[in-house]
Amino acid sequence: MEAKAHLKYARISPRKVQFLLDLIRGKDAEVAMAILKNTPRGASPYLYKLLGSAIANAENNHQMDRAKLYVSECYVTPGPTLKRIRYRAKGSADRILKRTSHVTVAVAERE
Repeated sequence: MEAKAHLKYARISPRKVQFLLDLIRGKDAEVAMAILKNTPRGASPYLYKLLGSAIANAENNHQMDRAKLYVSECYVTPGPTLKRIRYRAKGSADRILKRTSHVTVAVAERE
């Protein structure tokens, strides 16, 4: 059985989140928490809190043992993109794309 946690509409690019998800995938939950706490990337606080939520869901909703938990599944998908305009010379404009992410983290017990 898995316990999941979702983060939707996070104002960070999915490409930046994917790097950290690759680091923690398959690791023990406590090791993954330590990796996220000590990695200086912009997505670290988002994922640290999300993984903590998934662990809490496993303990409280599914009565899983915290010591046996590992990150069984984690992925990011792009959310809606906010379109903004930056004005340029000679009356023209460039489009600025502010990307968002939907992140899912699942933890399960090791057998």
